[in-house]
Amino acid sequence: MAFEYSDADSGDTSPLALKILVAGGFGVGKTTLVGAVSEIRPLRTEELLSEAGRSVDHTGGVDQKVTTTVAMDFGRITIRSGLSLYLFGTPGQDRFWFLWDELAHGALGAVVMADTRRLADCFPAVDFFEHRSIPFVVAVNCFTGSRTYEAEDISHALDLDSGTPVVLCDARDRASGKDVLISLVEYAGRMHTARLLNSVG
Repeated sequence: MAFEYSDADSGDTSPLALKILVAGGFGVGKTTLVGAVSEIRPLRTEELLSEAGRSVDHTGGVDQKVTTTVAMDFGRITIRSGLSLYLFGTPGQDRFWFLWDELAHGALGAVVMADTRRLADCFPAVDFFEHRSIPFVVAVNCFTGSRTYEAEDISHALDLDSGTPVVLCDARDRASGKDVLISLVEYAGRMHTARLLNSVG
């Protein structure tokens, strides 16, 4: 988490920058979300899927996918004056999970992308953030033609802790993606405040 404080005597107002991870299974829409909301040209580390990788990359449900993130995606969005989010999209395949710990260092929270056609694919990301006590929201990417479920049903299916937000979204739509990020910032703020109060209580 990166903070830049203002000089109270000078009256300068410096921006606050927060680090957010965007995680989830292979082909769930992480790169799409980062690209849709970023106000700068996003940094992408995508490579073409190879025949050698087809035996380990589970492309069921995303048969048309031809590229994959091999390191991270990066983007930035200003939520309001003085508050910016730096977005780090994680790679989805198991063989790249060793990068997650480094990417998660200093993160305010995370967005776990989910696809109801392959809901089990987001279990590892949910476990990762729960075990590290990193606040997260589940963003269900509503793919065309996929069955629609209520947020409560998805929360139950993922066995989420009470209060963990589940948000339905369209990863291609900037406004929808921004709503997801706002939900995360608000939730993470409540979680950090509660932990602070518990620590001094």
